[in-house]
Amino acid sequence: MSPTGTNESGASDRTNAVSRRHVLQLFGIAGVGIAGVGSLEACSPSSPTAESSKSGGNKEFHGAYPYQLPPKGHFNLAAGVTDGIQQQSPYLDLIYPSGGLYYWADKKWEYMMAESSKLDEAANTYTMKLRSGLTWSDGSPITAKDVVSTFNLHWLMRQQSWTFLSDVKAQDDTTVLFTIGTPSTVLERYILRAPILPDSVYGQWATKAETMRKAKTSLDSPEGKALNGDFQKFRPENPVVSGPFNYDTKTMTNSQMSLVKNDKGLFADKIGFSKVLLYNGETSDITPTVMNKDVDYATHGFAVASEKTFLNTGFRILRPPVYSGPALVYNFTTHPEFSDVRVRQAIAYIIDRNENGTVALGDSGKACKFMAGFSDIAVPDWISDADQKKLQAYEKDEAKATQLLQAAGWKKAGDKWQLPSGKPAAYDIKFPTEFADWNPAATNAADQLNKFGFNITKRGITFTQLNPDVLAGKFDMAIQSWGASSHPHPYFSFVQDLYTFNYVTAANSGGKGMNFPLKQTTSAGPIDLQAVVDKSAQGLNVDEQKKNVTAAALAFNELLPIMPLWERYGNNPALEGVRVAKFPADDDPILKNAPYADNFVIMYMYQGKVAPV
Repeated sequence: MSPTGTNESGASDRTNAVSRRHVLQLFGIAGVGIAGVGSLEACSPSSPTAESSKSGGNKEFHGAYPYQLPPKGHFNLAAGVTDGIQQQSPYLDLIYPSGGLYYWADKKWEYMMAESSKLDEAANTYTMKLRSGLTWSDGSPITAKDVVSTFNLHWLMRQQSWTFLSDVKAQDDTTVLFTIGTPSTVLERYILRAPILPDSVYGQWATKAETMRKAKTSLDSPEGKALNGDFQKFRPENPVVSGPFNYDTKTMTNSQMSLVKNDKGLFADKIGFSKVLLYNGETSDITPTVMNKDVDYATHGFAVASEKTFLNTGFRILRPPVYSGPALVYNFTTHPEFSDVRVRQAIAYIIDRNENGTVALGDSGKACKFMAGFSDIAVPDWISDADQKKLQAYEKDEAKATQLLQAAGWKKAGDKWQLPSGKPAAYDIKFPTEFADWNPAATNAADQLNKFGFNITKRGITFTQLNPDVLAGKFDMAIQSWGASSHPHPYFSFVQDLYTFNYVTAANSGGKGMNFPLKQTTSAGPIDLQAVVDKSAQGLNVDEQKKNVTAAALAFNELLPIMPLWERYGNNPALEGVRVAKFPADDDPILKNAPYADNFVIMYMYQGKVAPV
């Protein structure tokens, strides 16, 4: 499988949950300046066999992340455009840095392209001040105009930032003023984590988008659709970048690509590496490369047996929380029996999730304690002790499962369950064959259900086909992602749980997905889950947000529209002493960062703490 859990490039696949404590009190949190770093001595081999380079020469960092070669892969890196090379990768932060990076444990910003930022609650504005003296790789200055163009492209590509914004403009060469239409604590993250793109490359499109936006022309109009469609076909060449590394387009192959040092880039003098070599592929492709010690660090979800081999051959295994994991998703259209909440609860009591997580991912597959729809790590930040006690843990209990199914009208014929209609409880379960953790998770879940009396057929399919099948409703049960590892707020987890593979999003591709109605009735009464989830991110009052997060969590826990199997922790191999001196210690709070959002290796590389041997 992939590093992320669906595919390495899918930020939404393993999208995240929160940090801790007051979670995203994002507004008003001061940034932390980049620490000064002394000169970095020594170097590492330019390749695993190039020992001669230890005498001075190339200092390389070797990572891994899937990408596609041109023409499918390309360098239109605007948010929302698909198939951009390294677009969803943590390594994009080394190429097109954003305003800042976030410490999830400490709830502080590390300013990057930005020098400072400030919310004016009374004026409904947010100001971002860029560092002065920044330049693009072509030598031209980086200015507020680049930021404005970036956000006009966000509007053109229907990005979530414009759910909360009403305008953006440059006040001077380094100051950007964002006007807030709908206040929200998540807006700051959308602003500070947006990779800033060059107006010199994207300006013609950004200007057209701004003109259309200010004229209030709908993106659903013929003009809006045409501009959006044309922009998605835009293919810039020879990327102009702001980060300490740039693509080496001439040497890119289907197996590896290089990022070479851009001395004009942000904090280039702080980074000891002269090159970042990235191997291409999903877990099955990357595992032998790691075994050969050609990779220093990888975020893929490796098989338990592979992890043991890594440990035995000198790797450390880093286990950051990913704030998400695999879930069992149901098709409510073709199998209306799943609409009975007792059936879904019974399935939760049948499957031993501790066993499932251990079989699939060893120490990195941890059964959810709260079953709240977002990471256990974040639950204490958002839900009171009293309300936490209301959350059912759904520990394995076959007697309770039997009782629930019988109450729903199911009966046993011999050792097999039948629906109230007399039909056998027979279902396919689809899962991505290539994912080294989701594959065994699906297999184990199917085996446990079969042992209990279901008739489950395992259907492993290629990972690129799974999402389209689920969105189109071509499944009985499927393994998909719950939770979110890209944003530290429960809102994003609930979006993943309730919208992404449901009719809310599936409508974009003409399907209904799992087709779970978001207007439901729980033991607490009627609830409109979509309204509650949307409100959970609105406003600047965290206590008000907590009320909606709690309401959504309690409803999710009772209704179980999808069933989280376990929460994934990384099993990231990290090789010390060959090319990289050391990685963060296991007890370093930065390991609370989600590896696909504010990657701790990238953050420490910028500070010289992840450095060459």
